[in-house]
Amino acid sequence: MSDATDTRGFRRLFGGDDLTFGAGFPLTDTRESRPPVDEELALATHAEAVGFDGLWARDVPLYWPRFGDAGQTYDTWPWLGHVAAHTDEVAIGTASVVLPLRHPLHVAKSAATVDRLSDGRLVMGVATGDRDPEFPAFGVDSDDRGARFRESVDLLRTVWREEFPEVDGSWGELDGDLDVVPKPVEGTVPLLPTGFARQSIEWIADHGDGWFFYHLPESTLESSLDDWRDAAGEKPYAMAVRTELDDDPEADPEHRHLGYRAGAEWFVDYFRRLDDLGVDHVLVSPADGDDPEASLTRFAETVIDRV
Repeated sequence: MSDATDTRGFRRLFGGDDLTFGAGFPLTDTRESRPPVDEELALATHAEAVGFDGLWARDVPLYWPRFGDAGQTYDTWPWLGHVAAHTDEVAIGTASVVLPLRHPLHVAKSAATVDRLSDGRLVMGVATGDRDPEFPAFGVDSDDRGARFRESVDLLRTVWREEFPEVDGSWGELDGDLDVVPKPVEGTVPLLPTGFARQSIEWIADHGDGWFFYHLPESTLESSLDDWRDAAGEKPYAMAVRTELDDDPEADPEHRHLGYRAGAEWFVDYFRRLDDLGVDHVLVSPADGDDPEASLTRFAETVIDRV
């Protein structure tokens, strides 16, 4: 039986020794409520061509204006299936599926479908959710999200690997007469718990195929990585960093929410430090301004190619 490290998506992001880079949808304007589909797909193809290793879609079930964004608006699974049809090698990921708000059998089938359509390129960030009004909208007690998350992860593993399983939980029951099809290409999909997902780091190390975290100051990041390596060994560590590339390549860094605005020279040094610390993949946000295609190219040429 294959495991998550055998999948094309996992190998693309974590199979080598070098830090890899991903970009997140929408690639046009992060404030758009309905990103233009043709432009998004053209930019996805371009990002793959210039050297990005992953394309990530957030899971935002309902729009809450007070939170500040609607994600890429389109539902995660059909969107990633569409992206898979317009790309060839780049990993496609979720950042991240809100497991407590989705029935795990639906997640299992949808994820396996996208994995098949992409020939094994799917990597799943999974989370417990952080938009409080969504929980009553779905009839879910927010206090139960940690337990529901654990149940969902266990069920996903089971129904992907086993045929006609016998298993039950708060989500329902399978008595051996039903199966979830299709199965993923390699028999499973890599799962990266996001943040702490209301779990211990030991649980994440035992049940995840890696860890997806948010931007941290470097001193905090170093401590976090030490804890992760103690618990998880060589399992990969991915993180999201907001990146605003200044026109001046020598510009000093300015703090932004969950990241920085800086010149290319500083970003090259920064990502080299992350690589040395043991970060394996970074989800960045280079497609800004009126010409996101040019922004992707500039980031790839001035930062990625040099890291």
